[in-house]
Amino acid sequence: MHLAELNIGRLLAPTDDPRVADFMNALDRVNGMGKRMPGFVWMMEGSGEPGSGNTEAKIEGDPQFISNLTVWEDVKTLEQFVWNTVHRQFYERRAEWFEVLGKMHFVLWWIDEGHRPTLDEALERLAHLEANGPSDHAFGWSHLKDAHLYRTHACTATAAE
Repeated sequence: MHLAELNIGRLLAPTDDPRVADFMNALDRVNGMGKRMPGFVWMMEGSGEPGSGNTEAKIEGDPQFISNLTVWEDVKTLEQFVWNTVHRQFYERRAEWFEVLGKMHFVLWWIDEGHRPTLDEALERLAHLEANGPSDHAFGWSHLKDAHLYRTHACTATAAE
């Protein structure tokens, strides 16, 4: 089994606005590093245009909602990328670029090797987690016995479970 993750956020401004320029300018660097990390399996891609990430995959038709959907071999490799690379610096600056959603914005779930989840599938997992709490169907870091780094680095339990 592989570990899938979805992280969504709503930018404070449109993608071409100077207020989110530092974030947008870092997408290629951070995503490229993630793709080269041991344990990386797959990432939902965008248009491929430099600096665009996957920003054209709209959620609820809102151009300021962006998503990151990836697959990893296991929790250890995902944790290494999230908390022990430059990704962490951008995670820690998220309040500069993203609205506080007031609801779940991150979900993990196990998938069969070779499966590539769709954004709709991932959003369903996120909705399930929000409606039902953590289960084997959809969960957060705390559901994974092998996850440790999130305890000192993650945001509040309400948002990241």
